[in-house]
This record gives sequence, C-alpha cells and structure tokens, in this order.
Amino acid sequence: MATDEAAEDIPAGVHHFDTAEDVPFEISKYWHQRKSIFSRYDEGIWMTDDLWFGVTPEPVAKKISSDIASAPASKRILIDAFAGAGGNTIQFALSGRWNQIFAVEKDATVLACAKHNAEIYGVAKKIVWIHGDVFDVLAKKLKFQLKNAVIFGSPPWGGPTYADYEVFDLDVMEPYSLTALHQAFSKGASHVVLYLPRTSALEQIAQIAQDGGKMKVIHYCMFGSSKALCAYIGGFAIE
Repeated sequence: MATDEAAEDIPAGVHHFDTAEDVPFEISKYWHQRKSIFSRYDEGIWMTDDLWFGVTPEPVAKKISSDIASAPASKRILIDAFAGAGGNTIQFALSGRWNQIFAVEKDATVLACAKHNAEIYGVAKKIVWIHGDVFDVLAKKLKFQLKNAVIFGSPPWGGPTYADYEVFDLDVMEPYSLTALHQAFSKGASHVVLYLPRTSALEQIAQIAQDGGKMKVIHYCMFGSSKALCAYIGGFAIE
C-alpha cells in the first residue's frame, strides 16, 4: 500500500490502494472502477474494505444530488442518515443547495473516511459530522431540524449478496428493513429519499406511498445498466 500520507496518520482498518497488487481479491473489481467511484481517488481517498461494496459512484451521486435539490424551497436542511464513505454527502455539499448538511455515521472509522474524503473535495467544513446511531440522532439531536429537512438514506443492504436475488425483498434487508426505515424517517420529516438495490420489490416500495399518493422511483444507470434506485417520498419536482 502506498499513500501520500504517513501510514501512522491513517486509522486502523483504513486504506488507500495505489496499485492493483495491493488490493484484496474480493474488492479488486471495485478498485478498478475507483475513478468512477471517486474521480479524485488518486489524491488520497480513504476506504475500508466494506465501504467498496456500498459507496455510490460519483456520477450517480451527482445526479441524485441534482434530483433531491428539487425538494420545496422551504427544505433547506439535508440529513444524510448513513454517510458511509461520503460519496453522496460530498455531492450534496458541492451543490450549494443546502443551508445545513448533517452527515450521520455510527462507525467512527467510516466517519473518519467520509470526513477525510470531503476534505479532498474541499467541502468538509460545509458538513456537520455526527458520530452516532441515526435513529437516536433524529429523535434527540436533530428533532427540531426535521420539519425543514430532507432525509437521504442509503442504508446497508446486507452486503453484495443482494445481487443474487432477481427481486430483492426489502422486508428482510439487513440490518434495517424498508418498513423500519420509513417509519423512523417519516415521523418528523415529510420528504425522504431512500437509496435501494436496483432489484428492489417495487410493490413493497409502493406500499409506503404517503396516504396512497404517488411517489417517484428512479433508476440510476451507468454504462447502460442500473446501479441502484431511489424512492422519493414527498413532493419533488424532478424533471
């Protein structure tokens, strides 16, 4: 492993791979796509092994950021419920759309990666970083912000095995089911966006539409294939 920073400055479990020879086999295909994941990867992006499986590719994160910006003008706060490596949070900050951005992550090592990666993109100081369980954070620390907030949730999907299913059952998604996420997020926020596996069962998503109303479900594609989908709950004027 080679990096521009001293090895002792990098937390345990974090890496920046410069050459293919250093990359573990199970993440090698993701490393070869690293410039699509973070265009500035070579400037010292930090990752853990697990983060490679869940980070949003940068072109997708940019488009999601553009789409989520179509929320009503009164919504000036963005809460990224599962910050991960920071791919989405960084794009939200770069957009200039939000007065406040809160990035929540329960894993301290992962949060260190996200903050470091945001520093590479020059937006770390535009983000409030919160180490904690998002459900506790929403109920306590951010409960007064929810009225004017959009919650973006890109939850863990239970690892790459989700791709083994022709139709992915969101009620058994681990560690948080679709129902649990929707119930927790919609308690205080009227506008919620969930980033879900591309094979998600659409009938399950339809069941959470507010008061039987419509929601937007958008597939995000790269190189002709869907990478994931987002369910937009609430009024979004996406064109």
